[in-house]
Amino acid sequence: ALTVRFITRRFIGDYDPTLEMIYRHVAVIDGEMVHFEILDTAGQEEDSLQIEEKIKWGDGFAVVYSVTDRCSFDEVMRLCFLINHLHASPKRGGAAEQPPVVIVGNKKDLQFDRMVSTEDGENLSKALKIPFYEIS
Repeated sequence: ALTVRFITRRFIGDYDPTLEMIYRHVAVIDGEMVHFEILDTAGQEEDSLQIEEKIKWGDGFAVVYSVTDRCSFDEVMRLCFLINHLHASPKRGGAAEQPPVVIVGNKKDLQFDRMVSTEDGENLSKALKIPFYEIS
């Protein structure tokens, strides 16, 4: 839903959130035309090799969890460490620069179903030194 909203500027509630998709999008950011190729993994990776290949593919990451699902939050630290590890690898051409990463807590509007506090997200963000946002 987050990716579809970014591309279309509309919330589309009728889609299959378990399908992995690649979206292409062009946007003007700070006066420059930016071409996006967004891989929405839908969190369906079965094994670590699939996850690693997808992380190697990316140049920037939004690690998204649901504030109504503690298990999705518990995956954030592991994914951030994996991103850091794989992009620090000499196999990527020796580039020491880490890709941009943000942590995003989604479904902020579902306060009564919340299982992860804003403070939990902020604390993880501080510990990992990665920007954090909560959205709805």
